[in-house]
Amino acid sequence: MTRENDLKKSFKRNMKKHKGNKKAQFIVVIVFAILAVVSFYFNKDKVEPSVLQANGNIEISYLDVGQGDSAYIRVNDFDILIDAGPRSDSDKLMKQLEEKNIDDFEIVIATHPHEDHIGGMTKVFEKYEVENFYMPKTTHNTKTFENMIKAVTNEGLKPKVIKEGTTIELGEGARIDVYSPMHESYDNLNDYSPIMKLTFGNNKFIFTGDAEAESEKEVLDKYADKLKGDVIKFGHHGSSTSSSTEFIKAISPKYGVISCAADNSYGHPHRETINLIKEQNIEAYRTDTQGQITLTSDGNNISIKTEK
Repeated sequence: MTRENDLKKSFKRNMKKHKGNKKAQFIVVIVFAILAVVSFYFNKDKVEPSVLQANGNIEISYLDVGQGDSAYIRVNDFDILIDAGPRSDSDKLMKQLEEKNIDDFEIVIATHPHEDHIGGMTKVFEKYEVENFYMPKTTHNTKTFENMIKAVTNEGLKPKVIKEGTTIELGEGARIDVYSPMHESYDNLNDYSPIMKLTFGNNKFIFTGDAEAESEKEVLDKYADKLKGDVIKFGHHGSSTSSSTEFIKAISPKYGVISCAADNSYGHPHRETINLIKEQNIEAYRTDTQGQITLTSDGNNISIKTEK
């Protein structure tokens, strides 16, 4: 996405912000017209770098949604939600989101159709306006999935397919690169989960949904040199079926986050993952013991705050 597209998005958000105020909207039109002209003349012969210098801070909150997954991201003018936890904890999800004073979501991503990742989506769409909705090209024969698609349709949106090669620009110094899913069909729904790298300045954050070893290996075989990151959200709630040693070594994270419920029936996180965390000297955080986990970065330095 070009600088021109960034200007268009920012223009749209500012016009929306001043809806009903014709004088303010007129000023926005004039300002952005000038910016467009300046941008054209000063950048027409330049190749835009892949990532610009970060400006301000990014905030990433790994929300406490019990035995499920949900992460909220605020960067530049973007509010982003990755997954929405299970329906049983949807009230808990909404309370955490409401505390963040979100007007609407520029981007919502459903990593795959399992209930513990999309159960709260309907409530999200009921409360917030959503501009863009991404999901892998797959379906699931459940009422929860049907309700989510109905909520997306009622919002007037058509789901955008997230897959290998998808890039989502998030303003100055920030973007999401997607490395999977690589294929149209998988035996395991978990492997439709996109393995994504969110870059903000010099910091990189890896999101994995419930992607398991098969998907990890595919990404490793093709993108091993692009996976290095500062933080990883461990796949599948810390299950031994994800977070293979080779995959974690390629990322070489300083920090790791596991999203799971206390005393869950699956035994997450599994002993194998805990041992790997110790072997790789990763500073790990868990929603079951520490509640919501919030990371803040200026593009170089990461600070971490936990609810408990």
